[in-house]
Amino acid sequence: MNKKLYRKREGAMIAGVCSGLAEYFNCDVNLVRILTVVACCVTGVGLVAYIAAALILPEV
Repeated sequence: MNKKLYRKREGAMIAGVCSGLAEYFNCDVNLVRILTVVACCVTGVGLVAYIAAALILPEV
């Protein structure tokens, strides 16, 4: 099976990055969203990574 990472518009809140990551890693989307918010608040790196992923990842 060939897995691909992409942004998923179905179930997306902002850009679909978290829903695409959750599907890729086969975990709950709310867990990915919580981890993203924590990474944004603690270091700020999460916000930069989210914006980069929103610009780079293809949309499905």
